[in-house]
Amino acid sequence: MSELPDLRTDTSDRVLTITFARPAKKNALTLAMYDAMTAALVRARDDAQIRVVLIRGSEGCFTAGNDLLDFMQNPPTSADSPVGRFLELWVSFPKPIVAAVEGVAIGVGTTMLLHCDLVYAAPNTRFQLPFVPLGLTPEAGSSLLLTQLCGHQRAAELLLLGEPFDGARALELGMINRVVDPEALHAWARERALKLATLPPASIRLTKHLMRAPTRAALEAAMLEESTRFFERLRSPEAAEAMSAFFARRTPDFSRFE
Repeated sequence: MSELPDLRTDTSDRVLTITFARPAKKNALTLAMYDAMTAALVRARDDAQIRVVLIRGSEGCFTAGNDLLDFMQNPPTSADSPVGRFLELWVSFPKPIVAAVEGVAIGVGTTMLLHCDLVYAAPNTRFQLPFVPLGLTPEAGSSLLLTQLCGHQRAAELLLLGEPFDGARALELGMINRVVDPEALHAWARERALKLATLPPASIRLTKHLMRAPTRAALEAAMLEESTRFFERLRSPEAAEAMSAFFARRTPDFSRFE
């Protein structure tokens, strides 16, 4: 088990389960949680007895994304940051990743799902990509992956407007495998993970590699460009106004910007 209270890990039946466990903050991710996730993934990658990773949230919630207070007090300035190291490993992880999603899945709570192999969500899940409304730009290759997945216009609606959408919409867009009743969600996702864990492990890894290889270079280039722009935007006046408005619980005013 993990020693970090906000992030629980458990390994059984060749499945590593990672659980966001910060329900009072809607499982918002801190830098310490990113470091703990990276450590867990390194262990899972290098341990032949772990064949699958299952990621989920606690108490009816996946994650509200980054804890903005923690994030802005220690903003990333390069890819060698807790967030950057996690995303690099998450994107290149060689074993299958299964996700069970309910409640909120905001920001990285949605973009990380684009790199999972199987994603199951409750119908009332609130997905959202609020980067533009926060004065930022997309992350984790989402500007490329969403366009590839659902076309420019649909991706633009998600990324430019940053509006929330539910499980049915995510299924329609091809972002998830299935909408599952909340009462059955975690059991269903675990059953799928256990099924993967019984299959030939080398065949599983090679098949995942073959599926990802044709777009690997384009994804790496997109993520590099995104991170450069993201770091720039963190220091921008627009982001400062968006963050100030968020913490003051007011509507941001971007009328003075060009």
